[in-house]
Amino acid sequence: MRAGVAGGVLSTLAVGAAAGSANAAEPVTQTIELPTLTADLSATVAESAAATQQAAADYELLAERDAAAAKAAKQAKADLADAKKKAEAKKKAEAERRAAAEAAASRAAERTTLNTSASSSSETDVPAPASGNVGTVISFLKAQVGDAYVMGASGPDSWDCSSLVQAAFKQVGVDLPRVSQDQSTVGTDVPLSDIQVGDILYWGGKGSAYHTGVYIGGGQYLDAANPGKGVVIQDLSGYPASGAVRVL
Repeated sequence: MRAGVAGGVLSTLAVGAAAGSANAAEPVTQTIELPTLTADLSATVAESAAATQQAAADYELLAERDAAAAKAAKQAKADLADAKKKAEAKKKAEAERRAAAEAAASRAAERTTLNTSASSSSETDVPAPASGNVGTVISFLKAQVGDAYVMGASGPDSWDCSSLVQAAFKQVGVDLPRVSQDQSTVGTDVPLSDIQVGDILYWGGKGSAYHTGVYIGGGQYLDAANPGKGVVIQDLSGYPASGAVRVL
């Protein structure tokens, strides 16, 4: 009986062992299915990577658009500021042009008055010779009263001392040198005690004069004085000349 029991037990163990072996072999069957799972996972990973790459590209494009928009806004702001600046400059230039036009009109009116006065008093104030050359010179000079003094300028609305003298005598066909030094050496020397209307006065040494003007009678002379005064009539007693020359 024991032998039978033992045999039965051994048979049961054998069957169990066989079953265990069979069960132990099942993982091999599962391992065969892994390649299919791995391929699916690779596809999923690839899709995920593609999606990530597309998202990155989208973000990069969005960033570029934002940067472009910011740059455009900055440029638009700069263009607006530049346009305002140009508009202000144009407005200022227009205001200056109008002021200059008004000043020119005022000077023209003054010249008309001066010319009228010079014409009416030429017989008493300007003892001109028969040719009328001296009277023409003085009339021209008086018409420039009020013009500006600008070093190196030669008219028609601004002068320096020698260019004004040169232009006045050119009206009667007398060609004078351009600078004061040379103007003091032309014509005939005249003592200051014997000067006449139309004589050229100079300040400084003969040949090295630094200023010239024209005697207009009555102890007065007319010159382009300086930037502060412009073209004016002055008393000779206030600024005595150094010498005089006569070309007419």
